[in-house]
Amino acid sequence: MRALIQRVKEAKVIVDDVITGEIRQGLLVFLGLGRDDQLENGKKLIDKILKYRVFDDENGKMGWNLSQAQGGLLLVSQFTLMAQTQKGLRPDFGPAMPPQQAKVLYDQLVEYAQSQFDHVETGIFAADMQVHLINDGPVTFQLEIL
Repeated sequence: MRALIQRVKEAKVIVDDVITGEIRQGLLVFLGLGRDDQLENGKKLIDKILKYRVFDDENGKMGWNLSQAQGGLLLVSQFTLMAQTQKGLRPDFGPAMPPQQAKVLYDQLVEYAQSQFDHVETGIFAADMQVHLINDGPVTFQLEIL
């Protein structure tokens, strides 16, 4: 399971000209699910994201987490994060979880995130999404739970 997290000034997801999720300051999280990923590992990743200190505190250091920064969380499923890219010129998506199974796990992780944090927005699983963001920094990290 991989998460690409970006600190943003604002972000939104649009599907078929409709905004499906939108935040102001916060974290945009692209979430990739692998074949063997489980709910318990996903909960650990969500917990880490929510506690990860990437926002400037009163001293200008990355000392505040999402809650302390009073930000929002925008979760977007992205199976391409699981691609193997070491060989050749075409990504291999074999390590990604099959779509039907991934949707169930993604929905469970969204539900868990919503139970742990007040302001959670999402894209639409497997939809053709346009993601708009203003990256703050830029500050981008890849988190992985094995």
